This record gives sequence, C-alpha cells and structure tokens, in this order.
Amino acid sequence: MKIDGIELIQVKMPLRQPFRTSFGAVRERDLLLVRVATPDADGWAECAAFSTPMYSSEYVAGATDALERFLGPRLLDRGDVRAEEVAELLAPVRGHRMAKSAVETAVLDAQLRARGEPLAHYLGATRDRVPAGVSVGILESVPELLDVVAGYLAEGYLRIKLKIAPGWDVEPVRAVRERFGDDLLLQVDANAAYTLADAAHLARLDDFGLLLVEQPLGDEQLRQHAELARLVRTPICLDESIVSAESAADALALGACRIVNIKPGRVGGYLEARRIHDVCRAHGVAVWCGGMLETGIGRAANVALAGLPGFTVPGDTSASARYYEHDLTEPFVLRDGHLDVPIGPGIGVTPDEAALAERTTAKTWVAA
Repeated sequence: MKIDGIELIQVKMPLRQPFRTSFGAVRERDLLLVRVATPDADGWAECAAFSTPMYSSEYVAGATDALERFLGPRLLDRGDVRAEEVAELLAPVRGHRMAKSAVETAVLDAQLRARGEPLAHYLGATRDRVPAGVSVGILESVPELLDVVAGYLAEGYLRIKLKIAPGWDVEPVRAVRERFGDDLLLQVDANAAYTLADAAHLARLDDFGLLLVEQPLGDEQLRQHAELARLVRTPICLDESIVSAESAADALALGACRIVNIKPGRVGGYLEARRIHDVCRAHGVAVWCGGMLETGIGRAANVALAGLPGFTVPGDTSASARYYEHDLTEPFVLRDGHLDVPIGPGIGVTPDEAALAERTTAKTWVAA
C-alpha cells in the first residue's frame, strides 16, 4: 500500500472531571492523532502518550518529533508498505512504542478500510460487544468516592477499578466493599507507587476479595513482583511492566503476575497486543484491555481488541461520556454494561470534522 503522506494532529480535550493517579492529575487531555493518507483510504489512529513523561518515558511532543523526524520518513521512503511490515521496518529506531503503535495502527486502519474489513474481524474477535469497567481516580474524601462509585454502578458499569497510592488504599477499598457488598467486581491500580517493603501493608488488601492489584511495584521489577506474589493472596496484574510478548512470557515464567493488562499503545500496537493475548491464553492467564483516557478513535480500536476470546476480565473500555462532554467521534454508549464492537471497515469510526477542527491546536504534514 502506497502512503502519500502522514498528518500529525495535536488536539486538546478537556476532561469532564480531573483524573488523579499516584503520579499526578490530568484535567485536560493533550493528545496526538495520526492520519495516514493513501490512494485508496485514509487511516486514523490515536497515540496513547500523555503530555508529560509520567506514566511512561513517552510524551506527546516527543512522539510528534519521533514521528516527524524518524518513523514517518522510514515508512514514506519505503514506498509500498503493509501494516504487518511496519514494526520490523521501524525496529532500528529504539523505543517510542506509543508513537510506533499510532502509525502502525493508522496504516492498518487504511489497509482494512480499503478492503472493507473491520479491525475486530482482522484481529480475531469472537464477540460483538464487550463488558465495560470504569477506572475511578484518587478523590478528596471517602464519602466523595462512595458517591462517585454509586453513580457509575447506577449507569451500569460491571467492574470498578480504584486508583490507589500510599495513604489512599486500605480505607477507601474497605469503604467501597462495605457499601456495595462482596458481589461487586472490584480491583485496584497502584501505578507502581509501592515498593517490596510495603508487602505487609499491601497484604491487608487480601481481606477485600479483589479481582487483582495492578502494577504495585516499579515497571522493571519483575523479580520483586514475583516475590510480592508469594506474600499476598490477591492476584498481581502487570501493566507498565508488559511492553511486548517477550516481556509477558518472562513475567509469567517468573510468576510475577497472574493477570495481564494489555494496552496496545504501551506495547507498540495492536499486532503485538494480539501476540501478548495469544501468549497469555496459551498459559491460561486472563487478560483485559486498559485505557489511556482515549477519545473515540482510540476507544474504537481498544473495543475491537477486547472482543478477542482471552479478554475475560472487564476492561477500562468505558463509554465516551465517562471522560468527555463531546467526543471526536460518534459517542460510545453503555448498553446493559457493555460497549458494542465497531462493525465498520478498519477501526469503524472517523473523526467528526467540526469537533476535530474545534479541538486541534497544531498540524504537521510529513511527506516523502
């Protein structure tokens, strides 16, 4: 497939409410969209990077620079390229998985649109809708947290994830469990806020029947996660530590986790995400699809991925209204606790031109 050019579109999206984690608060989502222009169809994708390098080393300005100066030119100089060749072609550029994911996904979207095939079908999805969970950030007080959780349960979300950090962990979890009962699917996410020295404290979470505790320790600490897994009963789930199918296989071999959160942007794209799914499924390990405060463009692709058979834990594939008053696409709407898997060609959605124009702050065209 010949690529005529690559457009990098920087967008600013205000969140409905601030979203606070152990590494900071996000009030406005600065994000990067990638449009790949081909003679047959345009392909769209959303880069998962945040504006600052806090969740990972990548950030929007850095991803834009990497795409403009290194990744985009490598694709354009190649001439004809298929999505399945993108990762190998970009491999000489070290790192920048989120930027690579965005351009690979945009190429894949264009490729699938040209032949009229939905991304879900291409990846091997077996469901036409996926169960939706919601991620609840760190709040000012426990009563506020209980009100927020009650609101999401009233909307129909099937699973609640609480962000935790030292000083905001056991008591908020206890309050939610006592208020909403043992039947609530409940899990927590630490975003690497603890150390192995906190093992005894983290073991206090065992009393609450959690689905999992996500990424309690640092992203490079597979051995320490394996040790922690022997000290607590709650299943350990890895997020930031899993950057490839190889790292997933290593984590499973070490006993560092029993569940894996797959974020396509973090691992370099949906093709690598599918490989991680396959590795975990072969080992009998459950996976679920995490979120990065995506607009409808990124959400559409995530929902397609979450339709694969190994995704047995409800993910962070919330409705558009969870984060944005007005999405960049037709909104994803919660129905009976589920989101519909897009059935249109490619990722199945396209940006609303007026909404995109209103939120765009900069554009860069990368040509051969």
